[in-house]
Amino acid sequence: MIIKTFSLLILLSFSMSSLAAELVQVRMQTNKGSIEIELDKKSAPATVDNFLRYVKDGFYEGTVFHRVIKGFMIQGGGFSADLTRKETHPPIENEADNGLQNKRGTIAMARTNMPHSASSQFFINTVNNDFLNFRNKTMRGWGYTVFGKVTKGMDVVDSIENTPTGARGIFPQDVPTQDIVIQKIEIIE
Repeated sequence: MIIKTFSLLILLSFSMSSLAAELVQVRMQTNKGSIEIELDKKSAPATVDNFLRYVKDGFYEGTVFHRVIKGFMIQGGGFSADLTRKETHPPIENEADNGLQNKRGTIAMARTNMPHSASSQFFINTVNNDFLNFRNKTMRGWGYTVFGKVTKGMDVVDSIENTPTGARGIFPQDVPTQDIVIQKIEIIE
């Protein structure tokens, strides 16, 4: 009986540490407040590794949310406050076929019309955006890779979403009229 109990405890311990390795917590500090995000490494391993590479490099420090659309999403991670595009690592493979959905509070990779073009930019869904989900492996069906969800700070996300926007720099619309700066993203131990 003691051996069975001990074996069960060891198995449970390995399961818990395995689960902890698959879920990584980060804190995004902005000039509007803090957002905590749980990254799902099991469902989107390449995407989470890519995002964490930028985090560890300090890449996101000083970038802004450059695209904010009420009733849709807030996007950042690619431009400095003067709206200069930052140099990125090569794009990654799209993992949108991982079963995760673009629901309110999830974080996903931004990309161009090319399915496998995501690099540093991400967005946080402020509503359920089912039309962004994976449908099939065609140009129009790939969707956008969800790789985590906000666990604290949706009030900050909502505040950013409600920021006045307009034309600025190279963008004809949707840029916050006052800079919303990502001051730092850090891994929470």
